[in-house]
Amino acid sequence: MKGFDYSKLRGKIKEVFGTQENFAVAMVMSTVTLSAKLNNKIPWTQEEMKQACNLLSVPCEFIPVLFFTEKVKTT
Repeated sequence: MKGFDYSKLRGKIKEVFGTQENFAVAMVMSTVTLSAKLNNKIPWTQEEMKQACNLLSVPCEFIPVLFFTEKVKTT
C-alpha cells in the first residue's frame, strides 16, 4: 500500500505528549481520527499539519519530513 511513513511524527508525539490520546486532545480531534491519519486512511489538512508543528514545537520547515516521507516498500 502506498502511503506515508509517520514514524518520525509518532516519535515526536510520544516525546512531547507521551501518548497519541494526549496529542489528539491538543489537536481537538478524536483518537479515532488521529489513528486514521497516522495509518494513511485519511489525509492531513494543511491547517492540521501547521497546528501539529506548532504543538510539537517543530518549525513548519519540517512538514515534509514529518508528513511526506514515503513508506519504503519491503519485499
